[in-house]
Amino acid sequence: MAKKQWQAVDGIVLLNKPEGVTSNGILQQVRRLYNAKKAGHTGALDPFATGLLPVCFGEATKISGLLLDSDKRYIATLSLGVETDSGDKDGNPLQTVDVPPLSAESIQTVLKGFEGDIMQVPPMYSALKHQGIPLYEYARKGVEVERVARPITIHELTLIDFHPTEITFEVFCSKGTYVRTLGEEIAKALGTLGHLTALHRTQTGSLCGDDMATLETIEQDLAAHLQPLDLPLQHLQAMYLNEADTRTIQHGGKLAVAKPETELVRFYDPQQRFIGVGEWQTEKNLLKPKRLFNLAD
Repeated sequence: MAKKQWQAVDGIVLLNKPEGVTSNGILQQVRRLYNAKKAGHTGALDPFATGLLPVCFGEATKISGLLLDSDKRYIATLSLGVETDSGDKDGNPLQTVDVPPLSAESIQTVLKGFEGDIMQVPPMYSALKHQGIPLYEYARKGVEVERVARPITIHELTLIDFHPTEITFEVFCSKGTYVRTLGEEIAKALGTLGHLTALHRTQTGSLCGDDMATLETIEQDLAAHLQPLDLPLQHLQAMYLNEADTRTIQHGGKLAVAKPETELVRFYDPQQRFIGVGEWQTEKNLLKPKRLFNLAD
């Protein structure tokens, strides 16, 4: 059998990740559809979670770090009264407790208490590493590893719906936020225990879930769902360079220009082709290249 010949593909696919598969597993399926040499995603979703998973091909992987660092929005369903070892429905039940009477006012008061800058201890069932080994490997063996609380920011936390033993909320949060852990903390603040039964990501940075597509839909028209590299960078100021400044930037040089409105900027050449991301140097008042892209015409 002939060895598979991967192709150079550059762009971003906004995938609606289905439930029951790992982020890497679905990434490889999308990669095979496009026969792409290089691919990566911009922040894993747990197997039980669904929603926006941007898949980057080729040169787009250079901006995946910017998306990893971006704020994200989720809709979560929290089942009350039962705690699991993983904080979600895929885990093993640990204990069951009563759920006190709930009201919209009492829930909203609790949610309000989590908004702003808070500290969060990462869960054992996470990909964070201890001595080079993911924490979930320790968790599966019943080994508890001490974790240090980390600062996160909850920009918005809104009640969508509630029932006697279940609430649904929307959260807009900073990178590094574990919504499973947030759900457990909300349940405790309500006087009970809980775990997530659903988690759906609707936003990553400036990318919106309204534009994502299922694997089956993508397969029907691959070209239509391959988005340009600068799609997730529309919040950055655009700078259209002349020939001389384009050569300067492409050779690693710096530009003496007025300070841009955003710390990072998008560079375009005289043909209005996206060529990279620039970064403002405050100490020198110069604009330098941060990420440059090698794209075919």
